[in-house]
Amino acid sequence: MASEERTAAITTDLLSGRRLSARVWPIIRSWPVIPVAILTLLATFAIFAPLLANHDPERGDLRNKNAPPFWLEGGSRANLLGTDQMGRDTWSRTVYGTRISLMIAAIVLSAGAVGGTALGILSGFAGGLVDEILMRLVDVTLAVPFILVALVVVIVLGQALTIIIILLIVFSWGVFARQSRGETLVLKEREYVSLSRVAGASSLYIMRRHILPGLINTIIVLSTLRVGQLILAEAMLSYLGLGIPPPTPAWGVMVADGRGYISTAWWISFFPGMMIFLTVVGFNFLGDWLRDHFDPRLRQVSQ
Repeated sequence: MASEERTAAITTDLLSGRRLSARVWPIIRSWPVIPVAILTLLATFAIFAPLLANHDPERGDLRNKNAPPFWLEGGSRANLLGTDQMGRDTWSRTVYGTRISLMIAAIVLSAGAVGGTALGILSGFAGGLVDEILMRLVDVTLAVPFILVALVVVIVLGQALTIIIILLIVFSWGVFARQSRGETLVLKEREYVSLSRVAGASSLYIMRRHILPGLINTIIVLSTLRVGQLILAEAMLSYLGLGIPPPTPAWGVMVADGRGYISTAWWISFFPGMMIFLTVVGFNFLGDWLRDHFDPRLRQVSQ
């Protein structure tokens, strides 16, 4: 009798779980629940870093170096995620690292998207020699090895946050320019653009009033997909010693600091590496959702 009751209880739990998943799954597919949750966490870390961090992220105590997280033997709640080889609090550095990564991504994307989109529209609309020159510049920026250029620039000018931002902008505008140019070539042949020309509208007015609005959705989607790549690029430069100079708490720097302690103090690299992973996944998921939402062809396929 007891076994039958247990079986009935298990069956009821399974059925209720299936009903719950049947309700929740359509919401997850229709709305970007997962990426919004991740980005909300990142925004919370970036905005409230001074309140969330319980230590100075740049100051350490060598007497407490390589201390484990609080749930491991020898850990302490004073250092929730342990400390690094310099005795600096891993939790505080990880939280403040969110500010650095998002700030760099925001500045680079703003400059790259605005400049690249403007040049792409100009290239596609003007055509001829202007188009040829701008597209060859794009080809050069996409063909030159980014790491090699960064290495030479850092050796000559030294490590600095400003230099890293400028390098990322130089190598990011070309993607926006090429995409905008391709879209402009299609949009400028539309009937409403021809009617605007006949009405005597200037080229600047047509580009601003008719071409640019048709590119907004594409630029938004491309920007969200590029955020993850920019954060990975900055982390890679910092990991190689070409990025943000220490002791600034950047995720790439933290991963590099812990590469010699993987077997004894894995937490030094693990937690900033996990933040890089979550950030890239969150923005990529959001970009995929925006692409599916804004592209009418994809909406028709899903329906």
